[in-house]
Amino acid sequence: MGNLGGKTLLMSGGSRGIGLAIAVRAARDGANVVLIAKTDTPDPRLEGTIHTAAAAIEAAGGKVLAMVGDVRDDETIASAVAQAVATFGGIDIVVNNASVISLDGTLKVSPKRYDLMQDVNVRGTFMLSKAALPFLLEAENPHILSLCPPLNLSQKWLGMNPAYTLAKYGMTLTALGFAAEFAAQGVASNALWPRTTIATAAVANILGGDEMIRRSRTAAIMADAAHAVLTTNSRELTGQAIIDEELLRARGMEDFSGYAVDPSVELMIDLYVDQ
Repeated sequence: MGNLGGKTLLMSGGSRGIGLAIAVRAARDGANVVLIAKTDTPDPRLEGTIHTAAAAIEAAGGKVLAMVGDVRDDETIASAVAQAVATFGGIDIVVNNASVISLDGTLKVSPKRYDLMQDVNVRGTFMLSKAALPFLLEAENPHILSLCPPLNLSQKWLGMNPAYTLAKYGMTLTALGFAAEFAAQGVASNALWPRTTIATAAVANILGGDEMIRRSRTAAIMADAAHAVLTTNSRELTGQAIIDEELLRARGMEDFSGYAVDPSVELMIDLYVDQ
């Protein structure tokens, strides 16, 4: 199960950051990647579009179907699933990568932002997976992988930004629920989260700018961890909230220095992960 060659991944988001890194890593095996992403034209605040992502996936050796759309839209989801099946013959993997973040406290978060986080993070994860499940059930080694944290119920995390925490934990509960519901049919569903912050636009723009980027790892560690999950027998790894470093250590990796943006500084532990 060590290779994703010929497998078809359906991914929400993926124009940049962790999602794109996961897609490119799969493409290096010769995977097919179907992207649903909103960024059609360049945004001065964000690097990359769905078109630059598609070019990177193709350059890595994969085949790509890029669909400009919103994971909140049921017609977009249905079209993406239909086109994935028509183009590549089925769906083997769903990666729920699209996510919205707001670290505002309860008194500051707007109703619009609250609804957006619930719609993209929780509903989008549920509905994209639901639409693909009839085809996952026919796949040889089907996986659903959602980028969401462990259910850490410490007071620190529960009280920091409840609106965002609800949305991300909602994703995690969805992932674990699928695992329980479809265990007998062999569809794996897991959550994956980084131990440290990852050098992405969200970290730079929301969490702490250039200094936080220096204390982060590159998205390559999440791509390698995702690849390890997705190439594991689906009946042997499911229903887990996985931390990237812990999984890779369990698979024999010892040296993580190559993932550090700046190996000379102390890494920043990510949200929902205790020291």
